[in-house]
Amino acid sequence: MRTRRAALGTIAGAVSLALTLSACGETSESGSGSTDGTIGIAMPTRASERWLTDGKSVVKDLETKGYKTKLVYGDDDPKAQVAQVGDLIEQGVDALIIAAIDNKSLNGVLQKAADADIPVISYDRLILGSANVDYYVSFDNEQVGRQQARFIIEKLGLEDGKGPFNIELFAGSPDDNNTRYFYDGSMHLLQPYLDSKQLVVRSGETSLDKVTTLRWDGATAQKRMSRILSKSYNGKTVDAILSPYDGISLGVLAAVKEYGYGPDGKDLPIVTGQDAELASVKSIIAGEQSQTVYKDLRELATVAANMADDLLKGRTPRINNRRGYKNGVKDVPAYLLQPASVDKSNYSYVLAGYYTPEQLKQ
Repeated sequence: MRTRRAALGTIAGAVSLALTLSACGETSESGSGSTDGTIGIAMPTRASERWLTDGKSVVKDLETKGYKTKLVYGDDDPKAQVAQVGDLIEQGVDALIIAAIDNKSLNGVLQKAADADIPVISYDRLILGSANVDYYVSFDNEQVGRQQARFIIEKLGLEDGKGPFNIELFAGSPDDNNTRYFYDGSMHLLQPYLDSKQLVVRSGETSLDKVTTLRWDGATAQKRMSRILSKSYNGKTVDAILSPYDGISLGVLAAVKEYGYGPDGKDLPIVTGQDAELASVKSIIAGEQSQTVYKDLRELATVAANMADDLLKGRTPRINNRRGYKNGVKDVPAYLLQPASVDKSNYSYVLAGYYTPEQLKQ
């Protein structure tokens, strides 16, 4: 009798099956009595609103399909996440859905998943360096960066030849594979204006290794922005800040406010973002943060749940990108969703149904 991994390998076309999962903190178990199996879900942190939404949404979709779930959060501790993924494997889950904290820390435990014939779906953040990642679900992450850059270009009038303007660049966590996709997408559009000097980075910090923000932490971003302002902007004004994530956006806004930007001082710079977190949407409505990129996490959760269900029921999961996501060992077949740019002019209809009017009240 063939193992589940052998059967899935045939279905996926020689795609090896394995899994990574990690978490720290409490484990949440749920599901009804009669189920089609148990699926482990490892999310990276409870410190971000979006990951709480992801966890709840994946659980909901899987339970609707008749699965039990075990949801764990890594609380930004890679070692703890590795241990909890190992625990899920020991508990005999049938599949794993993992959003990694550190994209290279899970290789050993993923081999254990492969040995146990447990398929692995990499959720939103691609796990690197392991053959034991079967599928990847995410958004078009280069497009996220392009939407952020496009907003800056349009608001500053760069295509009309306006400038020069001062800009500072921020990127995500160096251990998150998505960070490079966001940054490359943005710089694809911004680099020509940097080359022509319509955009000037007064800090001189432009390479990815100089602009990353460990764990996407807003306080870390605030500290860096304050350092840049004190060192490079005496008598000068920053006009735009490329921020890849809402938590970072609020951090840099806190820094510029401390340096006299705001209603009673210099105009706030253009500040981009990502994830349409409630605090940032309210900030956009209030005229502070300028833009965010909305990714409907409910759709992402549905794709992940459908993929797990297909794998466990012997069906070929739907993908729309077969070779675009290389993890250093293999091309991981992927399904990518499309993001949407949100600002004060369109939030009410782009986010209709995601937030209630009551939630958006100041």
